[in-house]
Amino acid sequence: MSKIKIIPLGGVREDGKSLFVVEVEESIFVLDCGLLYPEEGLLGIDAVIPDFTYLKENAHRVVGIFLTHGHDDAIGALAYLLEEVDAPVFGTKLTLEFAKLIAKEQGKTDVHPDFIEVDHQTEIEFDDATVSFFKTTHTIPDSVGIAIHTPDGAIVYTGDFKFSPSASPLYQTDFDRLTQLGSQGVLALLSDSASAESTSENISGMEVFESITETFMNAEGRVIVSSVGSNIERIQQVLNAADISKRKVFFANGYVYEMVDIAIKLGKITLPRKDLIVDIQHLDKTPSNEVVIIQTGNVGEPLSQLQRMALNRHRRVSIKEGDLVYIVTTPTTAMETVVSKTKNMIYRAGGLVKELANDLKTSGHGTPNQLQLMLNFMRPKYFIPVNGEFRAQRAHGALAKQLGYQDNEVFVLDIGDIVEFNNGKAALTGQVEAGNVLVDGSGVGDIGNVVLRDRRILSEDGIFVVVATISRRLGKVLVGPQITSRGFVFMKASTDLIKACSDMTLDILEDHLDRKDFEWGLLKSDLREQIGKYLFKETKRRPVVLPIIMEASNYQPSKKEAPNRPNK
Repeated sequence: MSKIKIIPLGGVREDGKSLFVVEVEESIFVLDCGLLYPEEGLLGIDAVIPDFTYLKENAHRVVGIFLTHGHDDAIGALAYLLEEVDAPVFGTKLTLEFAKLIAKEQGKTDVHPDFIEVDHQTEIEFDDATVSFFKTTHTIPDSVGIAIHTPDGAIVYTGDFKFSPSASPLYQTDFDRLTQLGSQGVLALLSDSASAESTSENISGMEVFESITETFMNAEGRVIVSSVGSNIERIQQVLNAADISKRKVFFANGYVYEMVDIAIKLGKITLPRKDLIVDIQHLDKTPSNEVVIIQTGNVGEPLSQLQRMALNRHRRVSIKEGDLVYIVTTPTTAMETVVSKTKNMIYRAGGLVKELANDLKTSGHGTPNQLQLMLNFMRPKYFIPVNGEFRAQRAHGALAKQLGYQDNEVFVLDIGDIVEFNNGKAALTGQVEAGNVLVDGSGVGDIGNVVLRDRRILSEDGIFVVVATISRRLGKVLVGPQITSRGFVFMKASTDLIKACSDMTLDILEDHLDRKDFEWGLLKSDLREQIGKYLFKETKRRPVVLPIIMEASNYQPSKKEAPNRPNK
């Protein structure tokens, strides 16, 4: 019997940030390494990535990083991990090329890992296990599932998948391989749960294509398509529909153009005609009824760019009267407020809005019937629902129990949980250090709850700055206090409040200057606390109070110097 552990460092109880650790004896196999784009509450944060502490501590045991597909939720944090762990990266051609492109966008050009191309027929032998791959259907070509073969059975990770009998050859699932894996024996299945709560089946890609084509044919003016950039299947459908409707395609951002260019060179996107894609510089010279503009991004980014277009702040495109904005990617429920706000802005600019999701149910993830079909193919001894929010994992676990699985055979895990296999029996045996690491610009992990709290307060209640210069040698306030406020109150209309805070500041400064045990930290703390309490009492708001107190050690008083406060 082998010593086997499965540890999710991401991708459970959340919709993204996939990273799963499989340990077989002394070898560690890393499955995917994705990121999560932040919700609105994480002000200024660019991305959320997994905590790599456990992998850093065991870096010498990592034999490889294995990728399922080229979406950010599966590969977006790879460059950050490779700064901490030196290990080869295995993936299909398109997945590896997209991983390199994402690393370049993140400024990680100094990371040069050993990229090893695989396909669905590849088998790689390691000391403690053999790794193989199988084709899956998703919204991007070259998607694969991963199987780690051990003496006790295979650990199978599906990645994101759905079943689509009408899928084109680039997207087809290898059903024979699924049957083969199930017959060989699967110890544990880690399966995509994102659409486990869906109440309807996905429609076929052909129906989506026909709907997009009809929309393009009926639109009288320009069509601005909003999509997630890495949804290559949708980009192909848009290109095909533009060709049929005699329109030309313009890309509003350069990043997606690079992605499409890579996909075309690798044969993963087919251009219906050579002159279909036109440089954005020629947009104004093209008749409106011959234009399709593709605006893409990640999660909420397409919507934020549409808002810029509506406000005439986008550097390439502005929404004008008669434009149709066509949202062809289904937004998450967390984005509903943003979608409504964006629609209002588009209508005010003179455009119209249409959502593909209002007419058709389409997703890159398996519906409940398809998830149960995957379970029937694999027939695992143990089941671990992954890649979904907690409620989706629970729903997926319930689907497994409908097929006869018992409570002790289904593990709904949290980040850092350890599932350990001994003598073929699985049990939760503990946790490793895990969680979220926030990325803000070039900073990784240097933003914590305190900084986020201050950002939230700044965005809601503003800042109140108190500036003064003192001399401890003379025991007096030399200059100030000068008070500035941003986002809190209108200064000219709040003279009484400002005067009261100025007097309070002088009292606190003079009190501390009279003390023999003067402490800078205590002085600033008193200023923040007492001024903050007074401002809340008067306004019921809590701005960030920022005292800036400077010392002039070489100051020489003038005989004509005026006092700091008027005589009473």
